[in-house]
Amino acid sequence: MSERKVLNKYYPPDFDPSKIPRMKLPRNRQYTVRLMAPFNMRCVTCGEYIYKGKKFNARKEDVEGQDYLGIRIYRFYIKCTRCLQEISFKTDPQNTDYEIEAGATRNFMALKLAEEQAQREEDERKEDEATNPMKLLENRTKQSKQELELLESLEELKDLNRRQRTVDYDTMLSKYDGEDARRKLEKMQEEEDEKFVKSVFGPGGSKRRVIKEEIIEDVDEATSVINHVVQTSKPSKPPAIAVTPVKPSNSSDKYPSVGVIAKRGALAGLVRVKQAPGLDTVKNIPSDEPDPAQAGKSAVMSSGLAMLGSYSDSDGD
Repeated sequence: MSERKVLNKYYPPDFDPSKIPRMKLPRNRQYTVRLMAPFNMRCVTCGEYIYKGKKFNARKEDVEGQDYLGIRIYRFYIKCTRCLQEISFKTDPQNTDYEIEAGATRNFMALKLAEEQAQREEDERKEDEATNPMKLLENRTKQSKQELELLESLEELKDLNRRQRTVDYDTMLSKYDGEDARRKLEKMQEEEDEKFVKSVFGPGGSKRRVIKEEIIEDVDEATSVINHVVQTSKPSKPPAIAVTPVKPSNSSDKYPSVGVIAKRGALAGLVRVKQAPGLDTVKNIPSDEPDPAQAGKSAVMSSGLAMLGSYSDSDGD
């Protein structure tokens, strides 16, 4: 069975390739190849966009009189898919890219053009430095000045970071907190009031207060003794007073109690109740808070009189 692709051909033993005549072809002939568009482009005739990777049946030829370090440069011809305008581009081995020649414009060329311009400027600068020593000295001076400015800016940043590290954010927030400031102000006012009170009353203010409390207790004891004396010296029954009823007149029928009240008022000045011994001393005690020494003396006197009164009562019995 023969091979489908015929990879191995049969050469007879008497085959002589020198006897085969050469084909007469043009020197720079064109070959039809299948390729894809190497970049995005736009047709200048109809404005059709041709995206990268679109397949074409292109014609390929060698560029006469151009090469790069012995590398051949090829040119390709394709046709626009809308208006059939011929578009040509060639290889660029120096930049490992393709270069558009005619029939279309390449899209996204701004970045490439900027890079090329920057590269040309860098080459010119290096050439100037190599040929002009004054230019080299000027560039070095500018470079040293720029380095000093960078160092200064770096020092400023370090100082700024150092100041920020020393800032206490809690203190800053508490400073601008109105509620906290109000509480601190109230606390300071209370402390000032306490200092003022201490300065007015002196360091012994607490002792004076204790003494006053003790005096109050003595007064309470004195009043209890006085009440006891009053209860013991109180008579068992006051003498009865006979009051004769008065018949009201006709003019006072509406107010029968007027004459009685007047009669009682007239009799109140004539009748006096006998006072028990020791009541004079009791009545002489002032209602206000007495002196502790006077209260003690009065308590002793009243207790002595009460004892004498009880002793005389027992003898009488």
